[in-house]
Amino acid sequence: MKKKNENFLEFVPIRSEKVDWEIKGENVVLIVYRNSFIDKLVRKFFNTPEKMTIDLDEIGSTVWQAIDGKRDIYEISQIVKDKFGKNAEPLLDRLITYINILKNNDFIKLLKKKG
Repeated sequence: MKKKNENFLEFVPIRSEKVDWEIKGENVVLIVYRNSFIDKLVRKFFNTPEKMTIDLDEIGSTVWQAIDGKRDIYEISQIVKDKFGKNAEPLLDRLITYINILKNNDFIKLLKKKG
């Protein structure tokens, strides 16, 4: 758990190596392979797909592409703000929720910014 004095906006998101992605049209598609032991069992018995794809919207695609392992969440918010302006509001609330969804699904991890 984060300490109370740590600012969430100072964390750096890092993409998971388990998630591939591609650009389709103007948006990002995440590709999540289901190859754990449990996934393989489920696929065998229920004929589920080997991979899952998730189509991101325009803002989500911008956030995903801005995640480079160097930028913190605040810097990513500025990229979104510059591109979408008022259409991204309430920017920080939406971004923090989105980052948490990515993290909770193991699509990213968050590291404390160095320095």
